[in-house]
Amino acid sequence: MTQTRTIALLAFDDVQIVDVTGPAGVFGTATDVRRRLHRRDPAPYAVTLVTPTGGPARSSCGLTLAADLSLAQAARRDWDTVLVGGGDGVDRLLDNDDLRDGLRALAARSRRFGSICSGALLLADAGLLDGRRATTHWRRCGPMARRWPRVTVEPDRIWVRDGDIYTSAGVTAGMDLALALVEDDLGRDLALAVARVMVMFLKRPGGQAQFSAHLAAQTAETDALRAVQAWILDNLAAEISVDGLAARAGMSPRTFARAFARETGTTPARFVADARLDAARRLLEDTRLPVKTLAARCGFGGEERMRRTFHRTLGVSPETYRRRFAPAPSLQESTS
Repeated sequence: MTQTRTIALLAFDDVQIVDVTGPAGVFGTATDVRRRLHRRDPAPYAVTLVTPTGGPARSSCGLTLAADLSLAQAARRDWDTVLVGGGDGVDRLLDNDDLRDGLRALAARSRRFGSICSGALLLADAGLLDGRRATTHWRRCGPMARRWPRVTVEPDRIWVRDGDIYTSAGVTAGMDLALALVEDDLGRDLALAVARVMVMFLKRPGGQAQFSAHLAAQTAETDALRAVQAWILDNLAAEISVDGLAARAGMSPRTFARAFARETGTTPARFVADARLDAARRLLEDTRLPVKTLAARCGFGGEERMRRTFHRTLGVSPETYRRRFAPAPSLQESTS
């Protein structure tokens, strides 16, 4: 049975409101989806809004957020996750000893902690990112690296995990991070369902604006077509033809191709190609498997074909993609 994970979101005057409401929305949607599937289980997430004083926080867009706890009150409790928002108000909170002490206390009493957008500067100011890899809003990466040289700033990442510390890039990237936390907590299938409800990427790698084939797989309306899509994703290394897929769906090839395009917005061949590329990207990001092995596992037939596909679609080789988007070796999962 899933236990309730307590989430503390730190806001302040002139916080970027999406830094708070975006992740809160992801956790709330995950709770709704989980409850529909497992009605008797407790809510997987309980979100609490924290402000430095416990008073309301007026966001940069003018809307006011009501606090549940002050920072001092929150620092006396245990948390599963603590996330610090960003925004223009960050600059007024730097060099604040009370805030530094509060953040350190929160970090010490949480399983994992991190930041959204320029909230990373507050973590750095508290010394919580010393010797760590982190990211932040692209406008803040240079100043952050110069002011806190003990932090390894990674400007090209959507979000970065270094041990129990998570940091995200600007604004909506906080939702990507929250969805990754949901996937880690509750599994890929539930995270995929949340992504579909919220019309967002399950995993947006780096700065690439590529649509996840696994999210697209959820768009078919017909059971037979959804079953075919699931089979494709489970059998990328197989020889896949439109005729064979049509037979699985119990349709003629012509009817199948028309129905598939109508319900998914793409052709069967394009869906297979996108699914193979998506799988290869994820394996490059998450494992150290050789490119030759990845090419075979993902159905490219050979590494040269995979390289051509990467150059044509992403503009980089598989090796360059891995260097740019994979975590540090100590954080990668080794798959044999």
